[in-house]
Amino acid sequence: QVQLVESGGGLVQAGGSLRLSCAGSGRTFSRYAMGWFRQAPGKEREFVVGISWSGGSTYYTYYADSVKGRFTISRDNSNDTVYLQMNSLKFEDTAVYYCAARSGLMLGYTVDEYNYWGQGTQVTVSS
Repeated sequence: QVQLVESGGGLVQAGGSLRLSCAGSGRTFSRYAMGWFRQAPGKEREFVVGISWSGGSTYYTYYADSVKGRFTISRDNSNDTVYLQMNSLKFEDTAVYYCAARSGLMLGYTVDEYNYWGQGTQVTVSS
């Protein structure tokens, strides 16, 4: 079992930045692939970015096209935390952002591939 708690959301103007954090607890954090998803009002939850588990010093990331070049995911296994640095924010980035954990080595791209979810944190970008 893994518990996830997101923080760092808020209100920001277009072009600004925010950094989201996802603190994990429970089983060995480094053995889980992690992902960030988001859900805007009236829309389905969508994949934003994923990062594979880091059993060694190498891990892999994958970004949705809509955030590539603007968002950066990172993980700090010593603190059981995953970060999402969001730069050049746009109005369309407004959503509730969720952190998720997936058992296994490989990162996942869909909601169904993740076993554990945080409660979400609201990100609002004003135009």
